[in-house]
Amino acid sequence: MAPMPPKNGPRYNEFIASPKVRVIDEEGENLGVMLTAEAIEQAASVGMDLVEVSPNADPPVCKFLDVGKFKYEAQKKANLARKSQKTQEIKEIKMRPNIDDHDFDVKMRKVFDFLGEGDKVKMTMRFRGREMSHTQLGLNVLQRVAELTSEIAKVEAHPRTEGRQMLMVIAPK
Repeated sequence: MAPMPPKNGPRYNEFIASPKVRVIDEEGENLGVMLTAEAIEQAASVGMDLVEVSPNADPPVCKFLDVGKFKYEAQKKANLARKSQKTQEIKEIKMRPNIDDHDFDVKMRKVFDFLGEGDKVKMTMRFRGREMSHTQLGLNVLQRVAELTSEIAKVEAHPRTEGRQMLMVIAPK
């Protein structure tokens, strides 16, 4: 019974469907177009596998490689790419409309830190009790935040009221 073709990764040796392939040897030399069976024999004589590296070409391009080593290096490269990519998070800063200047400065330092790291910042203005009748004070604070961060960030979601809080989202430029 013949072995199953590989589900992922490149096709190699007897799993190559094309009758003719362009062959590149282990040193990178182009051996030209030849029959697949002949190319598999040449690769075996060198102690390597015939691996399809460019299946969409006409004819497909195959190389003399060690399949296990080739798959291992491809997996390592994919893991490194996954590890080095930065995901953007949404950080939240909560404030009150009657926030004091020093407290505001401390919160703004954190906002600049988050934006510097490439994260979005969700500004939440909380209203309690009679503060709901003075939502303009909260809006003024959020507009002040937008002005201070205008050089390094853009307002992605303008201030809007949801129940007892006002929300605004800032994203780095």
